[in-house]
Amino acid sequence: MSLPEARERRVRTGGIELCVAELGDPARPTVVLVHGYPDSKEVWADVAEQLAERWHVVLYDVRGHGRSSAPKPLRGGFTLEKLTDDFLAVADAVSPDRPVHLVGHDWGSVQSWEFATVKRTEGRIASFTSMSGPSLDHFGHWIKQRMSRPTPRRVGQLLGQGAKSWYVYMLHTPVLPELAWRGPLGKRWPRILERLEKVPAGDYPTASLPGDAAHGAWLYRDNVRARLSRPRAEAYAHVPVQLITPTGDVFLSEKLYDQLELWAPRLVRRSLEGKHWVPRTRPDQLAAWISEFVAANETAGESSPVRDAAPTGAYADRFGGRLVLVTGAAGGIGRATAFAFAEAGARVVAVDRDAEGAARTAELARLIGAQDAWGEAVDVSDEQAMEKLAEKVAAEYGIVDVLVNNAGIGLSGSFLDTTSEDWKNVLDVNLWGVIHGCRIFGRQMAERGQGGHIVNTASAAAYQPSRALPAYSTSKAAVLMLSECLRAEFAERSIGVSAICPGIVNTNITATTRFAGADAAEETRLRKRTSRLYGLRNYPPERVADAILKAVVRNQAVVPVTPEARGARLLSRFSPGALRGIARMKPPL
Repeated sequence: MSLPEARERRVRTGGIELCVAELGDPARPTVVLVHGYPDSKEVWADVAEQLAERWHVVLYDVRGHGRSSAPKPLRGGFTLEKLTDDFLAVADAVSPDRPVHLVGHDWGSVQSWEFATVKRTEGRIASFTSMSGPSLDHFGHWIKQRMSRPTPRRVGQLLGQGAKSWYVYMLHTPVLPELAWRGPLGKRWPRILERLEKVPAGDYPTASLPGDAAHGAWLYRDNVRARLSRPRAEAYAHVPVQLITPTGDVFLSEKLYDQLELWAPRLVRRSLEGKHWVPRTRPDQLAAWISEFVAANETAGESSPVRDAAPTGAYADRFGGRLVLVTGAAGGIGRATAFAFAEAGARVVAVDRDAEGAARTAELARLIGAQDAWGEAVDVSDEQAMEKLAEKVAAEYGIVDVLVNNAGIGLSGSFLDTTSEDWKNVLDVNLWGVIHGCRIFGRQMAERGQGGHIVNTASAAAYQPSRALPAYSTSKAAVLMLSECLRAEFAERSIGVSAICPGIVNTNITATTRFAGADAAEETRLRKRTSRLYGLRNYPPERVADAILKAVVRNQAVVPVTPEARGARLLSRFSPGALRGIARMKPPL
C-alpha cells in the first residue's frame, strides 16, 4: 500500500521535520488525514486516493512515525500541545488561506479532538470526522461521572472499557513495549491484523513499523494519565463533527460516546460494520461519508445547520449513503423495504419485472429521503439479465452494500395438480432468482473485500408444511437453507446473510397467485377469497420492511415475521409433529 501519485514536502516545526504528502488539486478544499497508532500515513492510501478525485488531500506522518523525525528526548516530546503545533504547521503550509477539513483515526482522532476543541485552532478547521479515537478530556469526564455516581450499569461500562483498554496499561510499562515491537511483535503484526481484523494482505505496514510503534508508545505515556485525571472543562468542539463508530471495535466501547452531543453540539453520527482498522477494511464507505460531510460543510452557512447534512430517519446512522438493491420492488414487501431504506438515507436500486412500477418506487424513494434512487426492469429468473444488471449497477452506482432478494410469485394447489411447468415457474423466480442475486452480487461484495449484507425473503412456509403449497413451500425452504449455507461461507468475508420469513402479510401477491388445477373462473374466485382473508388479517408490509432493516443492523440469521410465523418456527423446532398434523388440514378456501 503506497501513495505513488503523492507530492511530498517537508514541514519544520518545534525542532522536527514532518513528512507531508499531497494528492489532488491544491485549489480545492483541503482534507487532512491524521493516522493512528502504530500506523503511518500510508494507512489512509485507499481512502486518500478516492477523496483526491474531488478534494485536495493531505496526509502527514505524525512526529516519530514514518519519514517524520522524532523529538529528542522522546519523553515529553509527544504531548497534545506539541501535536497541535504540528497540525497547525501542516495546515499553514498546505492551506494558508482557508480552513481545512480534519479526519482522524485511532490516535489521529484522539489528537484531532484536541485540535477541534482548543481556542488557538479556531478558524483553521472547517469540519472534523472522528473514528475509533475519543477525546481524552471527554473520556476523563466519562470515567469521573461513572465513578462519582456508580450504578450497576455504569460500573459494568467502566469494567467493560477497562478490559478493552488492556493495551494502554501495557504501553505505560517501561522498555517492554519497545522490545516487543522491535522484536517478534513487529514482525508478526501484519499477520495479526489479517487474521483478527480481516485487513487485506499487501505491502503495508511500512518498514518503519517497529520504530513507529516504539516511538508512539510515548503518545500514551505523555498524555493518557495526565488528561484522564485532569480533563479540561472547556473541551467543546468549535467545529461540526462527524462521528463514525465501527460496530465491532475491540478496543473502544460505543458507550464512550454517550452524550457526546453535550461536547459537540453540531454532531452527525454514523455506524459502520467493521472492526478497528476501518481505513483499511472499509475505505469506500469512509471516503463516501467523509466527502459528503466535507461538501455539506463547504456549502453550509450559519443559518444552515450541519445536522441536516445527514439523514435523520430511523437507522440513518447506519444506512445513510449506502447502496441498497431490492428486487420485487414494484409493490408489497419490496416497495415497503425500498421506502424504509430510503427513509434511512440510503441510495436505492428498485428492481422489478414491472418497469413502470420499479420507476415509480424509485421516484417515491427519492421524495421520502433516499440520497438517490433508480428503477431497473429485470426478470430475476434470467441469469444473463441479472449479470448485465450487476455490471450496470457496479459501473454507474457502485458495489451494492445491501442486497434484498425479495422477488417472488405464489402458487397454490395440490402436488398432483401442480404441473412440471408450474414447478419450473415457481423455482425459476423464488429460488433461482435468489441464487442469481446471491451469486452475482455476492461475488462483487466478496471481491471488493469490504463486507456487506444479503437479505433473502423466504416465508413461514419454509418450515411450515402445507398440503396446499407444496411447490411454494419447497422453493422457500430451499431459500432458507441457501441462506444458512451462505451465512456460514460468507462470514469470513464480513458479509452477513439473513432469511426473512413472513407469515400472512397484506400484499398484492394474492392477486397474482396461481391455483394449480383450477379453471379460470375458479382461480378468480380463489384469488378474491384469499385476498379478502389476507386483507382481514391486515398485517402491513411496512412491518416486514422494518424487520429487514433490523436484521441487517443486528446481523440476524433467521427472522420470522408475524405472530403465526414465530409460532410455527417454535413448533418446527420443539414440536414438529404438531405442524405435520396441521399440514393435513384443508385450507379454508
